[in-house]
Amino acid sequence: MTTPTAPAGPSRARRIAALVGAETRLLLRNRTALVNSVALPLLLVAFVPLVGDVGGRGLVGTAVVVTLVFLTYYNLVTTYVARREDLVLQRLRTGELSGPEVLLATAVPTLLVTAGQVVLLAAGIAVLGRWTAPVDVVLPLLAVVLGAALMVVLATASTLFTRTPESAQITTLPVVVGATALSGLFFPLTALPEALATVARLLPLTPVVELLQLGLAGRTWDGAAVAGADLYGAALVPLAVLVAWLLGAGALTARAFRWAPRR
Repeated sequence: MTTPTAPAGPSRARRIAALVGAETRLLLRNRTALVNSVALPLLLVAFVPLVGDVGGRGLVGTAVVVTLVFLTYYNLVTTYVARREDLVLQRLRTGELSGPEVLLATAVPTLLVTAGQVVLLAAGIAVLGRWTAPVDVVLPLLAVVLGAALMVVLATASTLFTRTPESAQITTLPVVVGATALSGLFFPLTALPEALATVARLLPLTPVVELLQLGLAGRTWDGAAVAGADLYGAALVPLAVLVAWLLGAGALTARAFRWAPRR
């Protein structure tokens, strides 16, 4: 007589997909987030006729950084903290999914909205006839993909200092205000004193802006024009800084991320 076997549980992929689906439904119920997801790229597109011929490329770069900071990073900090304080992360962590899988599945809906915003903006610029082909395609893609990954690990690291979703308005200021202001997005770093410009190039958002400028316009952080193989040579420093931030924030998360509420 054979012993009946227990039915196999859902696969790991299905469990991750189920968590992604649950997070997506929660996001869709957040009307503020949905309105911002659609309104922000449309608002930026509305400014295209007011700027010059290079406005399309400039607005794409601006939209990528603004979306990464204000949608991906800030939204994920508040999401992770809210899930932690509601004991959701603790319950998920004791299940069959690993810690990284729980964090990634929670981030997927926000990452999809981020990608959708960038695509919507690019499409709007193309419809207006202001699209300019980038100098290089690989570097902007690297900026978006690695920048999104960095925002995720920075968000998880920021939860270490964030007690409540409301306090994220304060704890995220170093990235939202400080790193963004000194990223080279709003003014060239050459306008800063040399020592401050050097420090600014080591901040987390600056390499994202540098890679975007190199790929979209063929310009380095100091405004020099480059082309061909020189593009990838100029990209080595921002890539190294970006990877260093990824590894550092990832290591901090792996070592100290809190799954239980901070009480």
